[in-house]
Parts: sequence; structure tokens; C-alpha cells
Amino acid sequence: MSFMHESAVTASDKAFFRLRKEIVEGDIPAGSKLSEMELSTKYEVSRAVVREAINRLEACHLVERRPNVGARVVSLSEEGLMELYQVREALEGMAARLAAQHMPDEEIAKLNSLLNEQFDEVKGGESYYQEAGDLDFHYRIIVGSQNQQLIAMLSNGIYHLARMYRVQLGMAGPRVTTAYDEHKHIVRAIANRDAELAEMLMRRHIQYSKNNIATKLTKQHQS
Repeated sequence: MSFMHESAVTASDKAFFRLRKEIVEGDIPAGSKLSEMELSTKYEVSRAVVREAINRLEACHLVERRPNVGARVVSLSEEGLMELYQVREALEGMAARLAAQHMPDEEIAKLNSLLNEQFDEVKGGESYYQEAGDLDFHYRIIVGSQNQQLIAMLSNGIYHLARMYRVQLGMAGPRVTTAYDEHKHIVRAIANRDAELAEMLMRRHIQYSKNNIATKLTKQHQS
């Protein structure tokens, strides 16, 4: 009996991870309706497994349910972006402040090494943001805060919705380089244990990112 339960959890997790990836990367378009029957056929799992995956994605803010409509992938809107980035600015600013106070020296050194390794990738174009480079940087600082409530709120909650915006409306050209430089300044403030500066720089960094994506959203709606 326990073996059957273990298999069901594995199938559910696989469906959840796959559906999340396809939504974040735009393979399943923003705003589109989710059919339990179609997804169960596509993923070769039961409808109950698909339903559980959809419920979990609703908790991650990637899916919304509406009366008489059912489950839909969230739409990428300027209002949604604004709300998401206001929360990110406050919480990740706090994470940077706490990281300056609590992040171990060896973790800060690893963060510096990560940025040095990514230098060529950043100068080469947009893949730093399309892939996990930027996310890995933010995630390490979130973990470096050593505040478990904050880590859970960011990494399990809005992390993937933020990723959806960035992957589908990601940065390119000059913004990649300036954002990378902002990362360097944030790490320097954390390494210097300047909590106030680290928070201010992180808040400003997220504001700039929001403005960049908002401009792309506006252009997309006008075209």
C-alpha cells in the first residue's frame, strides 16, 4: 500500500513540474484554459493527478480559477507585474538586508565566484536572464537571509510567477549588462556587511527590472 502511495506522489510531482515548466516558458500560453482531460492524455496520467498539479499551481499563483470558466493560466498584465514586483521589492530588499547580517563569508565568496563565471555569458547576450543565472543569484541571497518564513514565501510562492514574466518578457541588450553590474554592487554591499545599502540597491535593482518588463508589456499590447 505504501509503495502505491509513493508512486502516486511521484506521478503527481512529475506532472506538477512539467506543467509548471510549460506554463513558465510559455509552451502553454498565458491566459489559456487548462483541460484536465487533455492534460491527462498528454501526460499519460489520471485526471486526479492533473487536478492536484493544477491545484498546486494555483497556490503558486500561476493558475487561477474563475466561476463558470474553470482553471486558466494567469495572464501577464501590467497590473499583475506591478503587484508582483512591489512584493518582490519589499521582500527581496529585506532578504538582502538580512543576508548582509547573516550570510556566511564562504557563501558570499561563492556568490562572487558565480558572478565571475557568468561574466562572459552576460556580455554575450540575453541567456543570463532567459536561463537560471539571474534566478540563481536572487535565490542565493534569499537563502542567505536565513529567515525560513521569507525563504518559503519567495521560493515556494512568487518565485515561479516572477520567472514566468522574465522568461517570456525577459531582458536583452543593454539591460542585461546593467542588471549584472547591479548584482555586483549588491554583493559588494553584502560582503561589506552594509545592510542598509544592500537593501536599497536590491530595491532599486528590482524597480529597474520591473520598468524594463513593463515597457515590453506595453509594446506587446500596442502591437
